[in-house]
Amino acid sequence: MQEYDFLVIGSGSGLDVANAMAGRGHSVAVVEEGRLGGTCLNRGCIPSKRLLYHAEVLETIEGAGAFEIDAEVTDVDFGEIVRKVNDEVADSADSIRRGLTASDAHDLFSGTGRFVDDRTIEIVDGDDAGATLRADTVLVATGTRPAIPRIDGIEDVDYLTSTEALRLEAPPDDLVIVGGGYIAAELGHFFETFGSDVTIVGRRETLLPEADDEVGEAFTDRYAERFDVYAGYEAVAAEEADGEVTVEARPYPEADAIRAGGERLGAPGEAEDVTVTGDTLLVAAGRRPNTDALNLDATGVETDEAGFVETDEYLRTDAEGVWALGDVVGEYLLKHSANHEAKAVIRNLLGDEPEPVDYSAMPFAVFASPEVAGVGAREQDLRAADGDYATRTYAYDETARGSAMRAEGFVKVLIDLDGTIEGCHIIGPEASNLIEEVVVAMTAGSGTVEDIRDAVHIHPALSEVVDRAFSGQFSRGGGHDHRHHG
Repeated sequence: MQEYDFLVIGSGSGLDVANAMAGRGHSVAVVEEGRLGGTCLNRGCIPSKRLLYHAEVLETIEGAGAFEIDAEVTDVDFGEIVRKVNDEVADSADSIRRGLTASDAHDLFSGTGRFVDDRTIEIVDGDDAGATLRADTVLVATGTRPAIPRIDGIEDVDYLTSTEALRLEAPPDDLVIVGGGYIAAELGHFFETFGSDVTIVGRRETLLPEADDEVGEAFTDRYAERFDVYAGYEAVAAEEADGEVTVEARPYPEADAIRAGGERLGAPGEAEDVTVTGDTLLVAAGRRPNTDALNLDATGVETDEAGFVETDEYLRTDAEGVWALGDVVGEYLLKHSANHEAKAVIRNLLGDEPEPVDYSAMPFAVFASPEVAGVGAREQDLRAADGDYATRTYAYDETARGSAMRAEGFVKVLIDLDGTIEGCHIIGPEASNLIEEVVVAMTAGSGTVEDIRDAVHIHPALSEVVDRAFSGQFSRGGGHDHRHHG
C-alpha cells in the first residue's frame, strides 16, 4: 500500500486542489481512468465551444447580406474542422499528462479508483490496476456522463451522445435531438448551421428550462423558426430501420403548453402524440454522476437519489477526510462552478477556518444562436417565493450598437424594492460577456442597481444595453414591457 497526504480521483478541476496541496509540500496522488483534463477539456465545453465558434463565423458570413455586403461561402471542410478541434484537445490533455508525469510532487495512477474504505483506494482496470493507495485526505471529483432516459427500444438504436456528436466528421442530413437543455440547444445550432435539418424533442414547454421563463419563451420562439421544435413532449419509443431512426413522443404531463414548428398546439391532454424521423439520433437529456464505479458503499459517503455526492456547505462529505467538488456534487454542472468550488476546497484544506462555498451569483451561459446568459434568481423563482420585487427589460435594438448590429434580444433585470439585484437574464449577442458586469456587481460591489448606474459605460458599446436595463423605471411584480421607460 502506498500512502499519501492527499489523493484526488478525477483530473478536471480537482487538479487545481492537487497542485495547491503539492505546492505546500504535501505528497499527492492523482487517479484518472481516461484522458487528463476532465470532462470540460475532453468531452465538453472546450471542444464544443471551439466548434461553435466555427458556426458563428459561418453564420456571420451568411448573414452579411443584411449589411449590404455580398458574401458567399464556397466551401466548408467540416471534417477538417472537427479533426483540428479534437487534435487540439488531445494535445492539451497530453500536455497535462506530461506535466504530471514529469513532476516530483505528483504520482499519477491510470485506472478506475474504487474505495476499499473511507480513505483507501484500489485501482482497477488501466495501467496501474492492482495498486492500493491510502491518503489522509481524499477528494472525489469524478464528474458526470451523459444520461440516457428510459425510451423503449433505445438499446437497439445506434444513437449519439454529446461525446460522439463532437467527433462526427460529417453533419447528419436529418438530426433528431431528444432533450431541450443547453447541450441540445448548442449542438442543434452547430449542426443546423452546417446543413443539418434538426428536430428537437424536449419535455418542458420551453427550451432551456434553466433560464428565466421569459428568456426561455423567446429562445424557443427563435428556435422554432429554425428547427422543428416539439417542446412539452417526452420521447417514449425509438427504433432504427434501413438507416432511418423513428422517435415516438407524447405530451409530457407537467408541460403547460405544447409547441411544434412554432405553432402552439394546446394544453396537456389536448395535444396528440407525434412521430419524428431522421437519419441520426442525438440523446442530450441531462447528465448522471460518475459515482457508480466508486464503491461508495464501503465508505460513509452519502449520495442522493440520483447518485450525486452529498456534501456540507464546505464540500465535506459524511466520511471523515473525504471531500467532493464539481459536477459529481450536482450543485451546478458548470466548469466555472467546479473551478469556484476548487478554490473553496483549497481555502478550507489549507486555511485556519472553513468557509462555505458562495453560490449566490453563479452565472451560466448558452453558446447558441441566440446566446443566452443569466445570474441569480429567475422571475418564476421570485413569484414562487411570493415576495416583493420589480423588473425591467431593455431591448438590444434600442441602443446605438445594437441597432447597428440588427441585434434581437433583451436584458431583463430583477431587483428587490430596495434596489438589490436579485437576478439578470440576457438573450442576444455577447450575452455571456455582458452578464459579467452584473456578476461583478453582485459579488464585489454593493450588489445594487447603483453599481451599474454609477459606472461609466462606453458609448456606443453594446454594454449600454445593460446600463439602460438597470436605469429608468422598473415595473413592480413582474411587468413584461420591453420599452424604455425614461
